[in-house]
Amino acid sequence: MVAGRHKSRTLKRVHKRMPGGSTKLTFQKRKPKSAKCSKCGIELKGIPRLNTAKAKNTAKSKKTVARAYGGVLCANCLRMKLKAQARA
Repeated sequence: MVAGRHKSRTLKRVHKRMPGGSTKLTFQKRKPKSAKCSKCGIELKGIPRLNTAKAKNTAKSKKTVARAYGGVLCANCLRMKLKAQARA
């Protein structure tokens, strides 16, 4: 019987192979959704899928992209935004 704390679907059920050759059902935390561009909705490159506990202990340079609007806009939308600003 599954323990009460594991009945919720917030934990992902994973079958792990044990050293003896048998498999055991383990429960792991789910990864958060990937970061999306705020304008077009495409998945952002270079932004890791970290939960808050792991993100807190990771360097800022590993969590964002080193450019304007890094982690908010994709490269194509950023290029269009900068062109529009230059025209105005």
